[in-house]
Amino acid sequence: MEKSYKEYLKHITTFIFDVDGVFTDGTLLVTTDGEMLRKMSVKDGYALKTAIKRGYHVCIITGGTNEGVEKRLRGLGVEHIYLGAHLKEKPLLEYLEQSGIEAKNALYMGDDMPDIPPMKLVGLPTCPQDAIPEIKEVAQYVSHKNGGHGCVRDVIEQVLKVRGDWEGNFSAAND
Repeated sequence: MEKSYKEYLKHITTFIFDVDGVFTDGTLLVTTDGEMLRKMSVKDGYALKTAIKRGYHVCIITGGTNEGVEKRLRGLGVEHIYLGAHLKEKPLLEYLEQSGIEAKNALYMGDDMPDIPPMKLVGLPTCPQDAIPEIKEVAQYVSHKNGGHGCVRDVIEQVLKVRGDWEGNFSAAND
């Protein structure tokens, strides 16, 4: 019998996320000058910042190249951001090797076809509720939240709670 995803939570030390469809709902608002705008949940941001303050590793691997997205994530404390990564396995393996992290201790959340290969490399592949069917087949956990609507917080909060890192004073984790 295959293990429940909950059995893996206590081993997770590292969160790796795609952006579009995970931190965002996957839609773009295109301005008349061609700028592409996205919206992100502050609840996801709060959880991300809390995980970083608690000593968890965080990496972003996205095919997008939006400077605003990078600025937001860096403002939350994310140091490892791979933009323009359409083939995501290489940056994932590079990040894990450079950081000395075992793949079995990493959670990856993605929502679309380019996320399948990296999801197959980590200990806990996850996805938002509105991910495509092919991703849901690979995921060991499908969040009850959609992309851009709290799925990032969902997985972070579950891991931190299982590891005893969610409770306590959060005044320093404002986003």
